[in-house]
Amino acid sequence: MSHKFIPYRQKELTNEEQLQKSELFYNLLDKRRSVREYSDKAIDIKVIENIIQTAGTAPSGAHKEPWTFCVVSNPELKSKIRVAAEQEEKKSYGGRMSDRWKADLEPLGTTWEKPFIEIAPYIIVVFKRVHETVGGEKRNNYYVNESIGIACGMLIAAIHNAGLVTLTHTPSPMNFLGEILDRPENERAYLLLPVGHPKNDAEVPDIQRKKLNELLFVYK
Repeated sequence: MSHKFIPYRQKELTNEEQLQKSELFYNLLDKRRSVREYSDKAIDIKVIENIIQTAGTAPSGAHKEPWTFCVVSNPELKSKIRVAAEQEEKKSYGGRMSDRWKADLEPLGTTWEKPFIEIAPYIIVVFKRVHETVGGEKRNNYYVNESIGIACGMLIAAIHNAGLVTLTHTPSPMNFLGEILDRPENERAYLLLPVGHPKNDAEVPDIQRKKLNELLFVYK
């Protein structure tokens, strides 16, 4: 059965307005950094809800929206998640990671310890939904990793736009997140993000991003 189609409306911008808005958005996101030191300052849950709704506007394969966003503020749950995440990270730093990988991470100051999981007022655990069950029938979703990757990018942009900071954390394997949060078997943990304000004396590595001529190739 086909969806009903409706007219699409979008405000048309002048060339000058397009340029201005694109520059403003770039300058906003260029200030985004991955932050590992958090304050426990409270955040209105409505802000988090707006951020999640923004991520939910992402495109997805066949409009299946194959994502679930779990927001955790419960201290006991956050403590359990930290313990389990650090167990996996300690194994990774202790032998799963190659020497080259650890050497690449060393300038960034990362370790197996993840205190931000407990300190940040919220953590968002993103799950990908590999299939759905409709009327007892299993139906696969399409382009799940691509779809949820786009949604997570929009989630990170929305967090920064709200004046908050985050960090992408992917402890591997991540099965413990589904177990602790009691998620259904069709969901797989994809990403963990602490969300909060930076600690007053927080620091980030002094790194530079690729220049435009290193990441853009125009074919005319």
